[in-house]
Amino acid sequence: MEGTKTEPKCDSDFITAERQRLLREYERRETAIGADRYAPWQPAEILLRDERKRLAAAMLQRVHAFPQAGDQCLEIGYGALGWLGELISWGVKEVDLHGIELNARRAQQAQERLPRADLRIGDAAALPWEDETFHLVIVSTVFSSILDAQVRHIIAREITRVVRPGGALLWYDLAVNNPRNHHVRGIKKDELRRLFPRFRGEIKRVSLAAPLARLIAPRSWTLATALGAIPLLRTHLLAVLIKPR
Repeated sequence: MEGTKTEPKCDSDFITAERQRLLREYERRETAIGADRYAPWQPAEILLRDERKRLAAAMLQRVHAFPQAGDQCLEIGYGALGWLGELISWGVKEVDLHGIELNARRAQQAQERLPRADLRIGDAAALPWEDETFHLVIVSTVFSSILDAQVRHIIAREITRVVRPGGALLWYDLAVNNPRNHHVRGIKKDELRRLFPRFRGEIKRVSLAAPLARLIAPRSWTLATALGAIPLLRTHLLAVLIKPR
């Protein structure tokens, strides 16, 4: 893929290297992580997904950015479905959904589920859409897997380019490092603001640490919910950021 006129070409060495590293990491995860860990019926997944969906909807509504039928919406790294199913439950039409995903196997799963959506395979360093196309762009657990700082900034600039003035970025990602996994890197508030310096909005610390959620949620939903209210035990950032008009 070629870059925009103002950005480095996306076939440059460091972007190619990061793309290949990510693809290798996807393969490693599929081998090392059990298929059931993130299954939607797991109590921990229900707990974490319900919380972030509820909070995201409220945050979007507060800034009058909640998507409606006819609004063009993009997800970066939609995986096997990502937030696309949530958008449909919110009233967005399938034909108004767009996405880009690096992992071809996961992309095919989403394409089979949403055949009328515009779901593409590729990386986000050169998005194949025109400037100011989207009312809402969703980036969920993507940047924490990108270890190259230059690539993170290139993707952030591409996202900025395709969001229309007054449109929103919905961000959900790890904010702390995982000592057991050096393949991910937490993105803190200051870095998020540096990645999207023109955007303004609300940033919240959310999500009970996954190991605790997996341990406690199957045994006590009440306790898991109470622990999730303790800021020190929250590991992710959820943000709704608006691009100025």
